[in-house]
Amino acid sequence: MKNSIRNPVLPGFNADPSILRTGEDYYIAVSTFEWFPGVRIYHSRDLKNWAFAASPLTRTTQLDMKGNMNSGGVWAPDLSFDDGKYYLIYTDVKQWHGAYKDAHNYLVTADSIEGPWSDPVYLNSSGFDPSLFHDDDGSKWLVNMIWDYRSDRNSFAGIVLQELDKETGRLKGQAKTIYTGTDIKLTEGPHVYKKDGWYYLLVAEGGTRYDHAETVARSRNLDGPYETDPDYPLLTSRGNEELPLQKAGHASLVETQNGEWYLAHLCGRPLKDKYCTLGRETALQKVVWTEDGWPRLAQGGHFPDEFIEGPDLPEVPIPSEPVRDSFDEGTLRGVWNSLRVPPDESWCSLNARKGSLRLYGRESLSSVHQQSLIARRQTAFTCRFNTELTFFPSSFQQKAGLVVYYDTEDHVYLHVTYHEEKGRVLQIIRTIQGQYEEVLLPPQRIPAEGPIELSGKIEKNLLRFFYKHQNSADWTPIGNWMDTTHMSDDSAEDVRFTGTFVGMACQDYNGESLPADFNYFEYETFEEK
Repeated sequence: MKNSIRNPVLPGFNADPSILRTGEDYYIAVSTFEWFPGVRIYHSRDLKNWAFAASPLTRTTQLDMKGNMNSGGVWAPDLSFDDGKYYLIYTDVKQWHGAYKDAHNYLVTADSIEGPWSDPVYLNSSGFDPSLFHDDDGSKWLVNMIWDYRSDRNSFAGIVLQELDKETGRLKGQAKTIYTGTDIKLTEGPHVYKKDGWYYLLVAEGGTRYDHAETVARSRNLDGPYETDPDYPLLTSRGNEELPLQKAGHASLVETQNGEWYLAHLCGRPLKDKYCTLGRETALQKVVWTEDGWPRLAQGGHFPDEFIEGPDLPEVPIPSEPVRDSFDEGTLRGVWNSLRVPPDESWCSLNARKGSLRLYGRESLSSVHQQSLIARRQTAFTCRFNTELTFFPSSFQQKAGLVVYYDTEDHVYLHVTYHEEKGRVLQIIRTIQGQYEEVLLPPQRIPAEGPIELSGKIEKNLLRFFYKHQNSADWTPIGNWMDTTHMSDDSAEDVRFTGTFVGMACQDYNGESLPADFNYFEYETFEEK
């Protein structure tokens, strides 16, 4: 296949893509949920090779997630461009279980994709998945799904349209319901496009699990009425368990400078029947238009393809990500993330000990407030990750080590701590659906002095840890192989939305903020066959 692109183009937890072209540059913005900084934007010149470009929400004045529940935070950003300015719409979800959704929608702007991005303008809290449409006449319009908490109503109550004041960035006038969806139900994720005199409304339907879909409707008028594509949905994986890309939906459109069209959408790649441990990822599908003006997948049918035809553009390769981070730069690299709050010198320092990342012990891995945890996305089913740790606890209340993390309910933690009889030891904690387990009984004694190297290896749905002291030549396995499928969207009773991260953490329940120095971190992926 000419200029073949293999999906997903953004592997690992990169959900709810909003794709944009400005000139010859393509950008995709994705959800980050409780991970900080908020929103990740990737850049490409050829739609095949993507590199991290920016994280717009870097300040607590833009995004304050302390206390946000698991899978709260930033849902479904929308990135757009008009008259020399970038616009980013996002939702900060405080609480989403039960009847109510405390979901607050904001707008920030910037003259450059790298920023600086403005402080936010508050828009509304009527629902989630907002996006901004810039019409030909210069007017701007917000669309979002509206949430109805009442018992006798459809909670996914439809898509509403409301004008945005160009000067203040605030909403004005009344919101109008313009679309209520199809029998697939759970209508959300709206995006509006204009082509050949038609307004096209793309919506996600079916929920973000295995019945997910993307539906198209159109109208000659922005405020409707909208006619649903008679051959809906445009895209779905439902009904075909053999597809490598499942959960297809929540999509956005882009036109290349050569007039070709592509659809960016989320997907999941399951292990062991249904468990997508990498989270929801971003894929692309080529789109063509029928003579009567409806979009269709270029390959025909409704199912996503793993391999698609790329655009008629020269390929622009990007450098490979370095395996090792020696923490010798002034700031953390773009791959790193913290939970809910931004890193600052009070708990996360590259300056306290040159060539190391220092974490000061704070709250537990179950905290939704002040964790000392720095982690990166797992982006391949087979990977290894190593670090060297200098840490000398004097109490069982002090821990630091290597973490594989989904959320406060599901994680695995190889760490150094202190045992009253054994001194400095290694222990593995595994938490599954909130149930705490100490894997090593008793813990493994290690030398009282010197740094300790820790390593993890993930092979599809299995994880194993290793360690090595400075006096050792070889890695020593510790604990048995452990199943990782509990660290997925699909293993919990309630739906959830992130993916697996690997990284470093430190706790001090004594309140003494004992520091741990991580002298490097390596992350290496292995090609899946």
